[in-house]
Amino acid sequence: MIARGIMLGADQPVILHMLDIPPAAEALNGVRMELVDAAFPLLKGVVATTDVVEACTGVNVAVMVGGFPRKEGMERKDVMSKNVSIYKAQASALEAHAAPNCKVLVVANPANTNALILKEFAPSIPEKNVTCLTRLDHNRALGQISERLNVQVSDVKNAIIWGNHSSTQYPDVNHATVKTSSGEKPVRELVADDAWLNGEFITTVQQRGAAIIKARKFSSALSAASSACDHIRDWVLGTPEGTFVSMGVYSDGSYGVPAGLIYSFPVTCSGGEWKIVQGLPIDEFSRKKMDATAQELAEEKALAYSCLE
Repeated sequence: MIARGIMLGADQPVILHMLDIPPAAEALNGVRMELVDAAFPLLKGVVATTDVVEACTGVNVAVMVGGFPRKEGMERKDVMSKNVSIYKAQASALEAHAAPNCKVLVVANPANTNALILKEFAPSIPEKNVTCLTRLDHNRALGQISERLNVQVSDVKNAIIWGNHSSTQYPDVNHATVKTSSGEKPVRELVADDAWLNGEFITTVQQRGAAIIKARKFSSALSAASSACDHIRDWVLGTPEGTFVSMGVYSDGSYGVPAGLIYSFPVTCSGGEWKIVQGLPIDEFSRKKMDATAQELAEEKALAYSCLE
């Protein structure tokens, strides 16, 4: 997708830097060979390496997909401890070797807290340049609405994912609309089923990743890659007028979310910068959900910091 121009635009040449762990070096070289064989017109070079310094040198966009997955019998603290050490090392390499205004997207879970650790250990990378992926959840919410209403997903917009990329995230459709033949209509009005929107819809989006693992025995692959491309494309090239998307970004205290967490907000993007959408009315139901996911992020942050001691 990146080599085809889906992430950065159809006229932007790219050099791909791919990093993997030493046991995967041979497979990584196979991917490199396939990229060469595909003869993508925009692909101007491929660096396939197990050396983090070589991988990070000069990069303008860093998509961090590597992390330590939770295994059977592992406690959250064990997983956090592994990821803290990974992201500390990756942060140091980006800090020292990436391009000055490098944009960073963290995909590996726990994505919000991994991004926070990376931000802490790469102090010269501006905090606004470190984000995490909640666009997958955002796209899942749009997909569920489009299926429910039997409309094109491209006609649904402005769903919001608040909070953590975890099962406490809050998919909010109170500001979402659908393009119809008689203009834009609120999703809530068209669905006309608050019980579904406040219940099954939320849990379906929250648990979608687990449902995919159960069905295909692996984590989301295509949808995660596609949403990572969406996240970077909108960040770099801008969001359409009147449309906002969800990004995990460094909280400035907007909407009563504690500053210092990486939290998913509705944002618009222009000129390579994101901005939190301000002034949306928040009802009591939403407030509770937003606070609950913020609380989980505060606990994750405390756990991550305890792993640093």
